Amino acid sequence: MASRKLLLLPGDGIGPETMAEVEKLIALMNDTVDAGFETETALVGGAAYDAEGAPVSDATMALATACDAVLFGAVGGPKWDGVPYEKRPEAGLLRLRKDLGLFANLRPAICYPALADASSLKRAVIEGLDILIVRELTGGVYFGEPKEIIDLGNGQKRAIDTQVYETYEIERIARAAFDLAKTRRNKVTSMEKRNVMKSGLYWNEVVTRIHRDEYPDVTLEHELADAGGMKLVKAPKQFDVIVTDNLFGDMLSDVAAQLTGSLGMLPSASLGAVDDATGKRRALYEPVHGSAPDIAGKGLANPLAMIASFAMGLRYSFQMIAEADALEAAIAETLEAGIRTGDIMAEGCEQVGTAGMGDAVAARFRAKLAA
Repeated sequence: MASRKLLLLPGDGIGPETMAEVEKLIALMNDTVDAGFETETALVGGAAYDAEGAPVSDATMALATACDAVLFGAVGGPKWDGVPYEKRPEAGLLRLRKDLGLFANLRPAICYPALADASSLKRAVIEGLDILIVRELTGGVYFGEPKEIIDLGNGQKRAIDTQVYETYEIERIARAAFDLAKTRRNKVTSMEKRNVMKSGLYWNEVVTRIHRDEYPDVTLEHELADAGGMKLVKAPKQFDVIVTDNLFGDMLSDVAAQLTGSLGMLPSASLGAVDDATGKRRALYEPVHGSAPDIAGKGLANPLAMIASFAMGLRYSFQMIAEADALEAAIAETLEAGIRTGDIMAEGCEQVGTAGMGDAVAARFRAKLAA
C-alpha cells in the first residue's frame, strides 16, 4: 500500500495536547486497517520563533510542500505579543497558506443534536444546522499592497490596508463553492459589499458570470455581507454554501461557528488547486479555535475540532470516505453518550479532559473500523 504522508504542526498553547489525540487515531488506523500513514512533526508559530527565529522555517516549509497534507494545531499567545510584526506566530500560518497556494478555506458549521442546547440561539433555530462557508484565503485585504503605517508628522499617522482581487482569484473560489454545493443541497450564497466597495462589485460580477456560464443548475443568491451576518443569526438554516472573500469570510465563519455552541467543536480545511500531473491538491487542516493559552497544559482542551479536522483530511486528501464517515459518527455518538469537556458541559453529563474525550472517540472509532 502506498504511504500517506502527513505533516503534524502542533504549534502553541493547546495545539500539542489536541494533536496528541489525533496521533492516537493515526496509530489506531495503522494498526487496525493498515492505513499506511507516515507522519513527521515540526515546529510552527511561537514555538518555532523561540527555537528557530522564525514562525515557520524554510525546512518546515519544505516538509509541508513534500507531504500529502498538513495537520495544524494553533499558534500564538501573550508570550509573543512583543515580537516584530513579520515574525509573529500567526505569520507562520499565513506563509503556509500563501506558499502552498491554499486559496479555499472550508469552514463547516454543524450543530450536533446533542449540543443544540449549548447554542446561544433557540434550539428550533439551530437544530440540524449544516452550512459550509467557503472563504477565499490568499488574496484580499490580508495580503494586498500597500500595507503600511505612514508617519504624517505633527503626531499623525496613516494606516493603510489594500483590498485587492484579480479575476482568476474570484473565479477559482466561486468554482470551488459551486462544486461543493453540488455535493450538498445545491445552493450557493455569495456575500460581499458591492454597495460601497469596488472589489465587492467586481466579485459579484465574476461570481454571477461563472454561475451563468458553468453552473446554471445550482441556485445562486447574493447578499451584502452585513445583511448576511444578520441572517446567519436570525435564520441560519436558510443557507447551504456561503462563498465570500478573505476578510468577510474570517468574520462570518466565526459568527457561524458560535451558532453551534462552541468554537472548540469546529474543524476547517484549506485547499489548493488540483495538480494536473498527480491529481492531488495541497491541503492544510486545522481546528477553528485558537491556542487558548489560559488552559494550555492543563488537559482541559476540547480535542473534537482537531479530530474533526483530521476527518476532513481523510475525506478530501486521502479519499478515505468510509473512515471519515466513521470518525464523524464516533464524535456524534460520544456526544450522544453525554461525554463532555468543560467548554460544552451540561447538567447530567460526564465531564472529561482532553485525553478522556480523545479516548472515548477512539473507542467508538475502533469499533466501527472493526465492524
